Amino acid sequence: MGVPPASGSRLVDSRSAAAEQQTPQTLSSWFRLPLFSPPTPDRTHTNNATTTNTTVRPNSYNKQLFKAFPHPLTVTNVQFLVGLVLSLAFWAAGAVPRPPAWSRAALAGIWPLAVIHVLGNVLTNVSLGAVAVSFTHTVKAMEPFFSVLMSAIFLGDVPPAPVLATLVPIVGGVLMASLAEATFNWTGFLSALFSNITFQSRNVLSKKLMLAKGGAMNNMALFQTITVLSFFMLLPVTLAVEGAPLLPSALAAAGFSGAELDLLFRRLGLAGLCFHGYQQLSYSILGRVSPVTHSIGNCVKRVVVIVASVVAFAHPMSRQNVIGTAIALGGVFLYSQAKRRYPGGSKGKGKGKGKGEGGGPAQPAAA
Repeated sequence: MGVPPASGSRLVDSRSAAAEQQTPQTLSSWFRLPLFSPPTPDRTHTNNATTTNTTVRPNSYNKQLFKAFPHPLTVTNVQFLVGLVLSLAFWAAGAVPRPPAWSRAALAGIWPLAVIHVLGNVLTNVSLGAVAVSFTHTVKAMEPFFSVLMSAIFLGDVPPAPVLATLVPIVGGVLMASLAEATFNWTGFLSALFSNITFQSRNVLSKKLMLAKGGAMNNMALFQTITVLSFFMLLPVTLAVEGAPLLPSALAAAGFSGAELDLLFRRLGLAGLCFHGYQQLSYSILGRVSPVTHSIGNCVKRVVVIVASVVAFAHPMSRQNVIGTAIALGGVFLYSQAKRRYPGGSKGKGKGKGKGEGGGPAQPAAA
């Protein structure tokens, strides 16, 4: 399983036919992307701003990686490995609470979440490698639609009509943007779509299992436990499907050597750090704000990621594409407002205060 490598001497997601046939002079040309400068000491950054910054960076790093290293399973597993190492370091240093003893019963409840977590992140990376970053996140703006769908299927929780009405511009905007997307292909579109389904299934499953109920495991410990399990789950699948593309012999055969090899590993490490940092900050913020506030912040994050990727990758967007994306993101904002005004559904009205929608443990936004 791999993302077909794109051709071209520049990091541009939409290219002319002539540009598609060009071959880069060096592999390092794939990595010449103007990334976002680090914050200066005199600037004040809130957790939400930091979260937005950390989610922009892994998307940029991943897009760069897939240009020259089209192995989404390997890249995803390296990111899980970085998270595993950081989690163990945090536990050893006492920086975050250690999870309770991993009993067989506890792992039986957590492993389905880890499976879904693996699928969601692999599918997201496949989409990032196949289409423009901006288009991936436009499709992923359909999170509310699948959240409502999964809640209705698994929990029997149907939101009020005003909330359902806000799903219309979300779905319509994504369809409008898709029809005008220059980089559209079914692999990228369906991968982003199914990543939404997996992430929202994870959230609903968490609520159904009530893993966090009674404080048995806080959100941070749950996330780090899922990260550890995800690495070991994906490792055999990665080796079976993609082999070991990071072995010296495989890298040499792919043309990586010297400075380019060093650059590849630096990009892999930085993408893993940013990915883990975003997820961990998301869990941390969720414990400090209401789910609605977190959802609005996630909407803002999508806008920033889309705009930043368009600028960084010089990705052209048609008027229809811009309008469709704006309609979809506007629908996400309206959905957040409607959920705050009409919190009850056909089942369990009044639930969800201080928790996720439907009364279960609140979950972070998908990457």
